[in-house]
Amino acid sequence: MRRLVLAVLLAVAAAAALAGTVAARPAFACAPRGPAASLPFCRQSLPLRARARDFVSRLTRAEKVRLLVNNAAGVPRLGVAGYEWWSEALHGVSDTGPGVRFGGAFPGATAFPQVIGAAASFNASLWELVGRAVSDEARAMYNGGRAGLTFWSPNVNIFRDPRWGRGQETPGEDPAVAARYAAAYVRGLQQPYGGRHGRARLKLAACCKHFTAYDLDSWGGTDRFHFNAVVSPQDLEDTFNVPFRACVAEGRAASVMCSYNQVNGVPTCADEGFLRGTIRGKWGLEGYIVSDCDSVDVFYRDQHYTRTTEDAVAATLRAGLDLDCGPFLAQYTESAVAQRKVSDADIDAAVTNTVTVQMRLGMFDGDPAAQPFGHLGPRDVCTPAHQELALEAARQTVVLLKNHRGKHRAVLPLAPAAHRAIAVVGPHAEATVAMIGNYAGKACRYTTPLQGIGRYAQTVHQAGCTDVACQGNQPIAAAVDAARRADATIVVAGLDQKVEAEGLDRTSLLLPGRQAELISAVAKASKGPVILVLLSGGPIDIAFAQNDRRIAGILWAGYPGQAGGQAIADVIFGQHNPGGKLPVTWYPQDYLHKVPMTNMEMRANPARGYPGRTYRFYTGPTIHPFGHGLSYTQFTHSLAHAPAQLTVQLSGHHASAFSGASLVNATRPVRAVRVAHARCDGLTIPVHVDVRNVGDRDGAHTVLVYHAAPQAAGTAGAPARQLVAFEKVHVPAGSVARVEMGIDVCDGLSVADRNGVRRIPVGEHSLMIGELTHSVTLGVEQLGV
Repeated sequence: MRRLVLAVLLAVAAAAALAGTVAARPAFACAPRGPAASLPFCRQSLPLRARARDFVSRLTRAEKVRLLVNNAAGVPRLGVAGYEWWSEALHGVSDTGPGVRFGGAFPGATAFPQVIGAAASFNASLWELVGRAVSDEARAMYNGGRAGLTFWSPNVNIFRDPRWGRGQETPGEDPAVAARYAAAYVRGLQQPYGGRHGRARLKLAACCKHFTAYDLDSWGGTDRFHFNAVVSPQDLEDTFNVPFRACVAEGRAASVMCSYNQVNGVPTCADEGFLRGTIRGKWGLEGYIVSDCDSVDVFYRDQHYTRTTEDAVAATLRAGLDLDCGPFLAQYTESAVAQRKVSDADIDAAVTNTVTVQMRLGMFDGDPAAQPFGHLGPRDVCTPAHQELALEAARQTVVLLKNHRGKHRAVLPLAPAAHRAIAVVGPHAEATVAMIGNYAGKACRYTTPLQGIGRYAQTVHQAGCTDVACQGNQPIAAAVDAARRADATIVVAGLDQKVEAEGLDRTSLLLPGRQAELISAVAKASKGPVILVLLSGGPIDIAFAQNDRRIAGILWAGYPGQAGGQAIADVIFGQHNPGGKLPVTWYPQDYLHKVPMTNMEMRANPARGYPGRTYRFYTGPTIHPFGHGLSYTQFTHSLAHAPAQLTVQLSGHHASAFSGASLVNATRPVRAVRVAHARCDGLTIPVHVDVRNVGDRDGAHTVLVYHAAPQAAGTAGAPARQLVAFEKVHVPAGSVARVEMGIDVCDGLSVADRNGVRRIPVGEHSLMIGELTHSVTLGVEQLGV
């Protein structure tokens, strides 16, 4: 979104105000003594969509048009208040959008780790718990008149290119991880009750964004407002659209946001095949589709996609857009009707979709205080439980990248008693706002890295770099002197929103300015072990530090949220055993010379020297691979149960089409079965893995199951490997824990062909779990009628 608001430090003293009281929010509509109390749209006994249609039928065209935009006008004659649709809750309630206003009894909200860090936990239960906590705080602020109920979160775009400034907002590069994150966080935010799917009531309405193939902000003279993403059907099917499908079909999100960019020459907000065909038709969205802010204006004025403003209105409404973030539809829709480019029926359909979501949220049920969640208020924001969850989430964010082993033991964790004084240096040593990344609100409070480390040992602080840019004359000498005198040195370095952000893609994967110089100088001078801690959203080429034996340990903490400093210290001193794993590949700097950001291809093309993207298709050198993450203990895997063979049955007339032939042994064998032709219900591969902790510390471990498909006709370009299942498990030292997973054959073991058609290859599939490889032979039932 074009408008960003920087989060500011919240004074700790303001926390006392959270116990205050706040007046109840007035009813949005259908107040007991209001002008519409007896009308059908206020009768809770009627079906929601019928109520919505009744309401829309009572509006004038002008009133309906004013409901097509985010700052929707009220309808006073029917007792309906105005409403601001744009609120944000990416990793905590945020005032980035105009729907949220901190102040009074709500001075701040719990700031959880930025999404890229949360993804490093590989813990779907945690993602949903965070969503539920954010939902409590958001509903409480709505009750106090400080927020809406429609939150345009989460961002589930694939982190395709390491330079993308908004990659920090996403669950990373893997479609399976992003899909599971999307569904889990949406469930946590929405907490549906009282019905199934579109009939269920909602605590909040989530929105998955930005559909689709949106992952470039500003690079090499191209910006997101003018970019045409040329994407193959294969890449759309098995990469870019995967998390959005899960968001709608599994998470049952109430909304999807279309993006600024074009895909194959058509703006996503004007693409009927995408909006009506895919999102609402194939995936079954029961909610509304909203534009990114000013997207309709962008494709008219910047992309020149339509000749007139009225043509732009027609293109987007007929494509299936329901709500415009921006004023465009309010300004030009009536003129488009007058020119017969859209009809009243087009407008009615859009408004009915948005009003139905409002009704699912209880906004047409009268007194909010009398509704479920009406009791939530200031005491439910920044609660001790939520702040403890933020700390635990931050701990699970931390990824141990390096831990040098000496003669007797690894350097980490540090023993506080062995290090009387610790030098804490680097531009992020006293980080506060930098720890919460973008799309953040005002945190309840902060624990800086320096403060966290100070709870374990005496500290000596010298910044070394006064800011992340670290250019020009910097106090590096003072930091070197502090390291020379201390028993150990911790350097807290990395990136911030001046380097990677919305509207700002990187041009380098190296640390900014003189940071690397600072780190190397401190490492050379330190008389004790040196630990490097990195805060960033995107990957960094830290080969110099990885190869420097004087740098004993390296941690990546993402943007860990308000409790980040405490979490980092808890890991360094062994209070928490790190279990995070990288959700993105860390590439070397020279990777950038081979891959323009504007090239959307996922698959490698050796003939053109194009190396491909993400661990699924890139096989070149890395600084750290996807899924990398060390522990203070050691884990081993053994396969307890998994079938060696499985049969795929065909459905209905597709089976009879192959009457009398074995699809495996036929004269012209079928090498891959269309998913659309298979009986997919219940077709899963049970995989049971025993995880043994063979070390001397309790720890959490993520079991990652990868799949490699056999070569088959029509499946060219299959990923080298693809994550198909993952689970996190806590295993005490010396113990064994069994992890039971089920792999959906039609989803996990299928491959998208060049036309974007999913097929299940027949033959020997490989499942890779740590050091194990297990083969599963898929066949097709002998057919005959």
